[in-house]
Amino acid sequence: MAPQPTAQPQPRDQESPDSSQSMSRQLPAWPKGLALVRGLLREPLLHFLLAGAVIFAVYQFTTPAANRTDQANRIVLTKDDLRQLAVHWLAQGRPPPSPDEMRALVEQKVSEEILFREAVALGLDKDDEMIKRRLAQKMDFLAEDVAALQDPSDAELRGWFAQNASRFALPPRASFRHLYFSSDRGPGARDAAAAALAKIAGKPADIAEADPFMFRDYYAERAPDQIAKEFGPDFAKAVFRLKPGAWQGPVQSGYGWHLVFVDAMEPGRVPAFEEVAPDVKSAWMDQKQREIKRIAFEAMRARYTVVVPPVGAADFGDLRIPQAPIASTDVFPQ
Repeated sequence: MAPQPTAQPQPRDQESPDSSQSMSRQLPAWPKGLALVRGLLREPLLHFLLAGAVIFAVYQFTTPAANRTDQANRIVLTKDDLRQLAVHWLAQGRPPPSPDEMRALVEQKVSEEILFREAVALGLDKDDEMIKRRLAQKMDFLAEDVAALQDPSDAELRGWFAQNASRFALPPRASFRHLYFSSDRGPGARDAAAAALAKIAGKPADIAEADPFMFRDYYAERAPDQIAKEFGPDFAKAVFRLKPGAWQGPVQSGYGWHLVFVDAMEPGRVPAFEEVAPDVKSAWMDQKQREIKRIAFEAMRARYTVVVPPVGAADFGDLRIPQAPIASTDVFPQ
């Protein structure tokens, strides 16, 4: 059998040396926008984000919505929370809570937390003045905690007391007795008091012509404000203008007229530091705490721009008082 002739390879077209250059001239260049996309597609970060998006989509599709909200809907009470409930219970003067009482406290706490979360979910915390005031009050309490101070030294307190001694000045005090002539007598009450004064001048004694007084006949070591609370400010001022050791008057009060016998008068004075050391310490700490709170608030306020319309130009003539009383803001337990 005669051998079959083998196929001869076709000769390849010969490429000219400048053929590649001519091809590159014929292909159009990538537009700038597509070139940017082409560069982004090569970024590993984009690959990571796309992979994450795919995983999240698969999770959303395959996982029931109820399971995804399990964590958000969990209410967890710790041992410290239970202790706090018990402490609040004991603070009301009650014996330690029984297991049933403790379960009731827990249920009350859980109910409160559920209602709070549902209210927030409904947006009930927005634009509520009472909630705003309560949160502002809590921030104020928080600032007080931050402003907790260490005890000052004795020298520091003495120096502060020397600069603020007038704040601790003790008022004058008077010890006196009185005879009362009721205003029920009419215009004759003052005349009856004046006539009685002539009978007992210089004697710390009672007379039958006086009327019984609803409170007391003798007052020991009373300060002006204490006397004013019972007899009125004008009577208190008159008592401290009297000299001890004799019946004097008549002095008018809101009840009528009085003859007054001052037994002793103690002038006002600035006490020694040792007499008021606890009060000085309390006042020092209160002032320092207010200063720290003021500085803290000024720092917070500096972060805000406050825009207020001209107050002087505001016209409130059309306002009307609401028929229903405005609820007090002090409705939350302390």
